[in-house]
Amino acid sequence: MQSLDLDLLRTFVAIADTGNFSAAANQVFRTPSAVSMQVKKMEEVMDRPLFVRDSRSVRLTEEGEQVLTHARRMLALDQEFRAQFDPQALKGEVRLGVPDDVAERFLPEMLRRFCCTHPGVTINALVANTQPMIDMVAERRLDMAIITRLPSQRDKRLGEVLRSEQLVWAGARGGIAHEMNPIPVSVWEESCAWRKAGLEGLEALGRDYRIALESGHLSGQKAAILADLAVATIPVTALGGDVIELSASTGLPKLCAYELCLIVADGLQEHAAAAADHLRASFAVTSLAAA
Repeated sequence: MQSLDLDLLRTFVAIADTGNFSAAANQVFRTPSAVSMQVKKMEEVMDRPLFVRDSRSVRLTEEGEQVLTHARRMLALDQEFRAQFDPQALKGEVRLGVPDDVAERFLPEMLRRFCCTHPGVTINALVANTQPMIDMVAERRLDMAIITRLPSQRDKRLGEVLRSEQLVWAGARGGIAHEMNPIPVSVWEESCAWRKAGLEGLEALGRDYRIALESGHLSGQKAAILADLAVATIPVTALGGDVIELSASTGLPKLCAYELCLIVADGLQEHAAAAADHLRASFAVTSLAAA
C-alpha cells in the first residue's frame, strides 16, 4: 500500500467532521471538485470505499471509521512535531471562561480548529456563570471570557458583541406546562440574562409564576422542559426535537434577543490574543451562517 499524504488525511477528517463535501472544502481551502478527487485517490490507495454518499450528505463506512481514528492520531502527531520544532510557533496557555450553553453548542468545533492552527497553545476552559467570570477576568485569573447580557445591561456589562440570539419560550411538544397557573418556570441564578428576560416579561404581564427548577446547565433546562415540568427561556438555536417554541397564543410575553460578548484581560500575550481573534472570527462565521 502506498503512503497516505497528510493533506489527504486532513481532507478525510474534514469530511468526516462536517458530513459534507462542500463544507469540508471550505475548511481545507479547496474546491469541492478537488476534495472529490482527493477522496477518490484515498479510496484507490486504500482499495476500499471509505464513505457512503447520498444526495445530501456523506457518512463513513465501517472501515472508514477505523481509518478516522488513525488519521486523527497521525495529524495530532504532525501538529505536535511542528509545534516542538517551529521557532515561530506560538506557545503558551490560555485561560478561557464560557457559559454552559456556549461550551455545549459552540466551543468544541472552535477549539478543535484553533488547536489545528496553533498546536503549541493550550486552552484551559472553565464553565461558569457570567458574574464570576467578569470578576475573574478583572482579577486576571482568566485571560478572557464569553459572557451573556441583555441590551438593557450594556452599561453594566461591558464587552465586545460576538453574537446576538433571539430568546424564546420553550416547552415540550404536546405539553401543558404553559397552561398551569402559576406557570412553572425553569431558570438559573439571578444574574442570568435568560432568567432576567423571562421573569421580567411575566411580571410586566402580571402573569403568576413559580420557579420549578433552577439549573445552570442547558441540559438541565431541557430535561425540565421534556418532562413537561416547566417552560424556560432559551435561545432559538437551542430548540430541537421535542423542545419547541411556544407560540404567542399561549399568552407568554415576547422576549428580546440577548448577546454573547467577549471580555479580555489587559495586556494579553500574543498567544492569548491569537485565541481571542480566533473566537471573534469563529463567531462571525456562525452569525453569517445563521443569517
